[in-house]
Amino acid sequence: ITGHDHRTMDMAAVRDHGIVVSSSASQPGGAQGTPELTFALMLAAVRHVAFEDARMRAGHWQSTIGTCLNGRTLGIVGLGKIGQRVAVIAQAFGMQVVAWSPNLTDERAAAAGVRRVEKAKLFAHSDFVSLHIILSDRTRGLIGADDLKLMKREAVLINTSRGPLIDEMALKDTLQNNKIACAGIDVYWNEPLSEDHWIRSQANTVITPHLGYVVEESFRAFYEGTVENVESWLDGKPIRVVSG
Repeated sequence: ITGHDHRTMDMAAVRDHGIVVSSSASQPGGAQGTPELTFALMLAAVRHVAFEDARMRAGHWQSTIGTCLNGRTLGIVGLGKIGQRVAVIAQAFGMQVVAWSPNLTDERAAAAGVRRVEKAKLFAHSDFVSLHIILSDRTRGLIGADDLKLMKREAVLINTSRGPLIDEMALKDTLQNNKIACAGIDVYWNEPLSEDHWIRSQANTVITPHLGYVVEESFRAFYEGTVENVESWLDGKPIRVVSG
């Protein structure tokens, strides 16, 4: 398996059947690819990249006015490895960074160079909100209608983590009624996305097909790690065994 995919497996059943589960090697590209895509979506949203690209190809010239990231506030939901990397990049852009997660402390936030705020304040005051939290029973639907209602009308929501973190119908209502400026979405509630899904025709979105980890560095680590795991198992000395 790759990365933390064992969280989606019935590990008790695996153990009962005597099956050895090994994870792949660490994925240096995953830790970098997702944060970088986060900013690709941010910039595409505020500089209207897809829209202006389409107009250029149709023979037109500039028609929108963008905004800068510099001086804006980024609210990060989830300050793990990826969230921390996003914070570093945001600061390089000159952004102010705040963060929240259910277990985040002031000390952990300060150690990452950001300020912890309460969830409501993050959504109400951030110009950009970016999700970087693990999907679990506790976090499914973590971002609901009440949270989205707090966002500024000119704010941008980015999700490169997992689709079900957001209440889908609440997001649909928010976007279709232009309650926020844009959403940059890389992950969905069911994947692959159905051909007639509403978000495909939603103008105030930038959408990508779960590209966060899809970089050469990640896949090289995945495949090399898989070969190492199989060879080690055949030698009777399995490595990177997942225990739970």
